[in-house]
Amino acid sequence: MTDNQDLQGEVAGLLLAAGGGRRLGGRPKALLPHRGRPLVEHAVGVLRAAGCERIHVVLGAAADEVRHRAELAGCVLVDNPDWAEGMGSSLRAGLASLAATGARAALVSLVDQPGIGPAAAARVLGAYTDGTSLVSAAYAGVRGHPVLFGVAHWAGVTEAATGDRGARAYLKAHEAEVRLVECGDVAEPYDIDTEADLSHLE
Repeated sequence: MTDNQDLQGEVAGLLLAAGGGRRLGGRPKALLPHRGRPLVEHAVGVLRAAGCERIHVVLGAAADEVRHRAELAGCVLVDNPDWAEGMGSSLRAGLASLAATGARAALVSLVDQPGIGPAAAARVLGAYTDGTSLVSAAYAGVRGHPVLFGVAHWAGVTEAATGDRGARAYLKAHEAEVRLVECGDVAEPYDIDTEADLSHLE
């Protein structure tokens, strides 16, 4: 095992999959069908293929149904009872669940971005060095997902993560520290937010 692989073992995948799909008629995003299976399974597979051995999945809308219908063996499933408040609450719940695991960083991805595959996630993961790392995928130079937060940033991210903004405010405040990793050649950062976006699913 190389030194780089040893380092990557310190990074946990954190998948935010709690959204209720308000603009999709209340269809939970985790359960949207993609390639014959729930979208949450695809998103977990991306993190696994990128090199994350430990994956925490934050559930919210229809959490019991997601547990029943999706094959998420080997993942730690984290319930976010405040999921309706927005992505910030899921990020806080996810980081809290990782706090006692010994992980040195979290690679955060969103369930509703199936155009971002293992190649992009692996690039961001590969830029990890230690607990102070702050790394983000970029698309034509514009910051996007996934984002890697070293453990030194978790308290600050948790404090700043409110509403639907997630870590946006924290990343903006620490812009000079963020290492951008260009991924526009291997991924497309669209979201599945509206009925029209469902055309991206297979």
